[in-house]
Amino acid sequence: MPRAGALLLAAWAMLAMASLAAAAPPDPRRSGLLDMQPATQALQRDDGQNPGWLWLKGGEQTFQRDCHACHAAASLRGVAPRYPAWDDVLGKPVTLQGRIQQCRVRHLKAPPWAAEDDTLLGLEAHVAYASRGQPIAPPADARLQPWRQRGEALFRQPLGQLGLSCAQCHDAHAGGRLAGSTIPQGHPTGYPLYRLEWQGLGSLQRRLRNCMTGVRAEPFAPGSDAFTALELYLMQRAAGMPLETPAVRP
Repeated sequence: MPRAGALLLAAWAMLAMASLAAAAPPDPRRSGLLDMQPATQALQRDDGQNPGWLWLKGGEQTFQRDCHACHAAASLRGVAPRYPAWDDVLGKPVTLQGRIQQCRVRHLKAPPWAAEDDTLLGLEAHVAYASRGQPIAPPADARLQPWRQRGEALFRQPLGQLGLSCAQCHDAHAGGRLAGSTIPQGHPTGYPLYRLEWQGLGSLQRRLRNCMTGVRAEPFAPGSDAFTALELYLMQRAAGMPLETPAVRP
């Protein structure tokens, strides 16, 4: 092909690609970070000021003490974005926190930590932080699909005396106002996260329990299959969004 023709073809290809990119609609999803006040955003973005680092550094010490014999620190990168994942021994999916608990019980022969234990949260934060900035990538495992479907049903099911569903707040009214605060889309991109209201680090399940209590519903039990199914759906809903652990919220 003559040089002029090759250049013309290359220019046409670049124009076509630019046209396709311009035609692609922007991703309407947004991290809850963008709905926070500037001071809260600044806390998350400055690792020297982010209070979640107190737990994360404790988690690093726990990893060195309990986990390092089996897992190299470099092996943690890319782990958190793939959870919840299927557990062959249990015959059902487990969350990242559930996997940490299973490792503790099976390999260290130690009792599991209590729900929301600071040591457990710190270790989970340390593992998740290793993948900060990576896109959430739910496993393409057919065994998880019925669980995701159950999670989506729970997300859309009206709950409690107020008869509200997760979808009514975080889909239909995201961006609106509730008690003076912006309603976020509810993507689980930063857990475990530091919440100013809690004055501490907390798991996704703790936040979900708060929401259920807010609509005057009986929360699911910590670590229950219902919470695992809901987390599976939420992670699928956020697929491709970057992890930001440890996040900070009001």
